[in-house]
Amino acid sequence: MSFNIALAGINAINGQLNQISNNIANSGTLGFKAGRANFSSSYINAQPSGVQIGSTSQAMDISGNFLATGRGMDAAISGKGFFISRDTDGSMVYSRAGVFGTDANGNVIDFMGRAVQGYGLDGALGSLTVPTGAIPAQASGSLEYAGNMSADWDEPTVSPFNKDDPQSYNGMSATTVTDSLGREHTVTQYFVKGAGNEMQVYYAMDGEDVGLPTFLNFDETGKMVTPIGTVDLDLGTPTGAAPLSIAISYAGTTMFGGEQSTAKNRADGYKAGTVTGVSLAEDGSIEVQYSNGKKMSAGQLAIATFQNENGLVPVDGSAWQASAATGEPLLGTPGTGMGGKLAVGAVEQSNVDMTSELVNLMGAQQNYQANSKVLSTENEMMRTLMQAL
Repeated sequence: MSFNIALAGINAINGQLNQISNNIANSGTLGFKAGRANFSSSYINAQPSGVQIGSTSQAMDISGNFLATGRGMDAAISGKGFFISRDTDGSMVYSRAGVFGTDANGNVIDFMGRAVQGYGLDGALGSLTVPTGAIPAQASGSLEYAGNMSADWDEPTVSPFNKDDPQSYNGMSATTVTDSLGREHTVTQYFVKGAGNEMQVYYAMDGEDVGLPTFLNFDETGKMVTPIGTVDLDLGTPTGAAPLSIAISYAGTTMFGGEQSTAKNRADGYKAGTVTGVSLAEDGSIEVQYSNGKKMSAGQLAIATFQNENGLVPVDGSAWQASAATGEPLLGTPGTGMGGKLAVGAVEQSNVDMTSELVNLMGAQQNYQANSKVLSTENEMMRTLMQAL
């Protein structure tokens, strides 16, 4: 009986050594979670039969340290959750190693070449793809301007308005707009103080007068009361391009004493551009950068959480697969529900505590020696008994 008990002890310790060696070997593996062999006593008909490994637990709730990489497609999850990838066999795998990139076809892949899963622009869950070609130019269609028209201004001494005569207006503001061919033009607004709390706005594009003047009216508290909504401004037809017009919003413009100031002055539209880079945002959005300075979203990474993370089954490639013990994955985006937020430009290191593993290794070695000593002692006793017969 003692032979079998000692043999069971050695077999169990071998299993423990396998787990410890696996932890040590993966101390530098990104997103790795240390495992532990849990011993349980073994009995047959109430008689002791040694020990066995009852289960193996994973330290899923302990995060590894974050290592800053500065790489735009690296991300670590701060809190619960796993990145989702589709393996080559079609199965879903879950990982904490947030090292992503794109292949030649623009597919977003993880560091093992698996297709990363997320929410596309249509909101559907699936593999993510970023555009690889150029984007055409888009003509400007709106302009937002907000600022303060000085209540200290007097009506100009020169009338009527003449853009070439600074004495005929009180202030000005220039904005860049884009036509349908991607060419940039300068739209200048000239502000002329009228009677009472009225302000007239005249327009020019590339030095040529365009459109009709707009009248801004303010109440006694400096708040703009008209126009309500946007002002449509016809900018004419640039050579070779489509007719260009913009809707100007003056929402937020005020009239107070002091200097003229500008809080907002921007137009939409952009030149043609080619892809210059891809990066992640903190909410998991995949942002594509273009040579024209535009950034466009190509989808959003999905995050999976589980009711029982310890039920995940480890597989190749620093990943896990779901099992009956985990329950169905709960899908969402970073920072929503139980899913943790993203730390972009960083990766999660292994959570293996090397000091603890070495201490466990020494303890396992002593246990192995003790069980071996039992076998040696039992063998010596049997030899002595056989010599006595």
